Amino acid sequence: MSRQVSRTLSTFSTGPATGNVARLKQPRIQSAIPSRHPTQPEPLVTTTCPWCSAPRDTGPTCPRCGADYAKAEAIKRHGRAAQAVGQPEFTIATHDVADPVHVPAAPDEWQAVSDPELEWKFCLGAIPIALCIAMALQATGPGAALQRIFLTMPVHELGHAVTAWFFGYTAIPTLWKTLIPDARGFIAPLALLGACGYLTYRAYLTRELPVMYTFGALIFLQIFGTLVIKPDTALMLITFGGDGMGMILATLLMSSFFFGKHTQLYKSSLRWGFVVIGAAAFIDIYATWWRARKDDNAIPYGTTGGMATDSMTLVDTYGWSLHTLVHRYVVLGLCCLVVLTLVYAWGVWRAKSEMATRKRAQRMNDWEQRKRKD
Repeated sequence: MSRQVSRTLSTFSTGPATGNVARLKQPRIQSAIPSRHPTQPEPLVTTTCPWCSAPRDTGPTCPRCGADYAKAEAIKRHGRAAQAVGQPEFTIATHDVADPVHVPAAPDEWQAVSDPELEWKFCLGAIPIALCIAMALQATGPGAALQRIFLTMPVHELGHAVTAWFFGYTAIPTLWKTLIPDARGFIAPLALLGACGYLTYRAYLTRELPVMYTFGALIFLQIFGTLVIKPDTALMLITFGGDGMGMILATLLMSSFFFGKHTQLYKSSLRWGFVVIGAAAFIDIYATWWRARKDDNAIPYGTTGGMATDSMTLVDTYGWSLHTLVHRYVVLGLCCLVVLTLVYAWGVWRAKSEMATRKRAQRMNDWEQRKRKD
């Protein structure tokens, strides 16, 4: 650059000495500090897309409408996109660098928790206390009856319905009976597939991989149950799903206490109600089959309201023995308890880890403030 400036000055010196140098100095200064061309767009300072007003992304284009930010800004200001202009005499060499890929960060749901120490105490005691209260009520006659009528039966009937949905049947649960058609339909399968697909996509956008894989597995399970499982086998599993799927749903209700800090599950305290319902339903269902291991009279075999119970249907219609019936319910309940124990241990550990992290950050902040004062 210095040699180029020298050649320019030598050219200036060949001209007349009277005023020409003064007239030629101005272009040299203008070329060293070039002015912006009138058609070039002004620097972008807005925080929204100039075309669709969506929140501005870090990339060069809008993820919502696909507009190029620079061109859209030029069109809004000047009525047309900016045109290329001649380069100034002195330029600085630049290298094209690819724009970094913008990946949205996974939301930290613990930001919604203002007191992690209190949350750790809740996580530590909520499920054990709820299970203890449910067992205490189960030991009394009136308490067991109340649990079964108001808490267990809705979960039991929903267990029939959810199982039917995964096998392609449009079931409608009520308080004492689940209405199940004789043939498969398409309304419930499509609705369930759409719901699982939407939740899978949302989990993909927020980078919640465990949730995405879970709903992906449920989609596969529904397709397999609807297209592969025979109708007779499906109806048998739907009958078993009253107490079977009921224990699974009760486990999910209790496990939900540790998730969804950024949702109404936590903000509206819905998780407390889910823990109570789940604990009561699980204790009531599992206690029946646990007693039935040694007492056949505890098996709900017979009729209720003129209709055969699930146990009677499985034994008389599908040929299950009483031992097989009890064993399968007990094993499924034990599996639910193992899953609940693992989720509980993880939830308590996660809450304790967040509490320790907040305390370390607070100590560091206090130390920095004392350091500034000193």
